[in-house]
Amino acid sequence: MIRYALAAAATVIAVTGGIAAAPAIFAQGAPQVPGAADPSRVTGGTYTADPSHSLIAFEVNHFGFNDYYGLFGDVAGTLKLDPANIAAAKVDVTIPVASVTTASKGLTDHLLRPGKDGGKPDFFGPAPAPARFVSTSVERTGDMTANITGNLTLNGVTKPVTFEAEFTGAGANPFNKKETVGFEAETSIKRSDFGVNYGIPMVSDEVELDISVAFEKQ
Repeated sequence: MIRYALAAAATVIAVTGGIAAAPAIFAQGAPQVPGAADPSRVTGGTYTADPSHSLIAFEVNHFGFNDYYGLFGDVAGTLKLDPANIAAAKVDVTIPVASVTTASKGLTDHLLRPGKDGGKPDFFGPAPAPARFVSTSVERTGDMTANITGNLTLNGVTKPVTFEAEFTGAGANPFNKKETVGFEAETSIKRSDFGVNYGIPMVSDEVELDISVAFEKQ
């Protein structure tokens, strides 16, 4: 499932970008995990996405045989959060589409390939503009969950999208001491709505998105 692919990718990034850089923390003998899914730990303010530990995974179906996955990293953006008024939260994140990666170099190259003879690219093309999501409303659906609705701009097209979001943890990052909150969110979109039509229906029009983002308080 896509969660396993996302977790594996996050582990690799954590090891190469964080854990390996500060091994002393892991030599203390059974240290306590700094984050916990406890809403009482969250304080209000403006948070900034941690690009080294935030990912967006996408899933499409290939030929009706199986599902295939890819990743976007280097997520940037802000979260304005008041724990006493979740409905007032604001999210504004940017995803550099040019950083897309898959397990196949050939496919990754195809996603960023120019159009033939100056025509329209099959997918994103060689210099795609970043995607951006800006929230317009937040509706609390449970103690740890909310629906976040906003406008997603991708490939020059803007459409409304609703993410089902879940709070996954809060605490102080042991490396930089910043207050950190984590969320996961899921939604599905039709890529044809954003002008990416190549291969439909052999490669599914529906794309499932699975997002894991850490925000650090500024």
